[in-house]
Amino acid sequence: MKGIYLVTDSGLCREKTLEFTVTEALRAGVCCVQLREKNSTTRGFVETALRVKASMADVDVPLIINDRIDVALACGADGVHIGQDDMPAVLARKLLGPDKIIGLSVESWEDVEAAQELDVDYLGVSPVFPTPTKTDTKTVWGLEGLARIRAFSRHPLVAIGGLDAANARDVIRAGADSIAVVSAICGTADPYGAAQILCETVNFNLDKP
Repeated sequence: MKGIYLVTDSGLCREKTLEFTVTEALRAGVCCVQLREKNSTTRGFVETALRVKASMADVDVPLIINDRIDVALACGADGVHIGQDDMPAVLARKLLGPDKIIGLSVESWEDVEAAQELDVDYLGVSPVFPTPTKTDTKTVWGLEGLARIRAFSRHPLVAIGGLDAANARDVIRAGADSIAVVSAICGTADPYGAAQILCETVNFNLDKP
């Protein structure tokens, strides 16, 4: 999983539908879509997930559900992303089986060390820079922190937090495999154009030796 990883926020999409935003981002080349619906009911989350999954039927891009393993199972998603206060990764793997994707947020060095032995598919390094979309994190890693995690961890790294086209290149160089963005796509009037610029920036740097 390398490239631009879209994390959704339906509130930021404003007059655009979530499905439209996702479809436009996919058309531009994002490598993954994580559906994050913090304020939705379980029923509403499942219904949204099914609509988004249907809109992704023609592309080979995984759909990840934020936090909610029950929703991921109900809609047949490709995996989940869990935080340190969510279901333990060991139990999540037992419920989801060996073939589903599990991502785990790491917000402290202790989290990074503990994750080394876990059967997860990637680590979400959160946040790299301060961000208004997530204010309950413990550590702002910065580029040096990201590079330290890269030197230690055996897992692919998805960087998130305050990322956009202006700093994506530096974050890739510091060791991220993917750049996760929320407002840089969902909060724009042109999600296709914003995603295209991000994808071109990141993919160019991933392709360089």
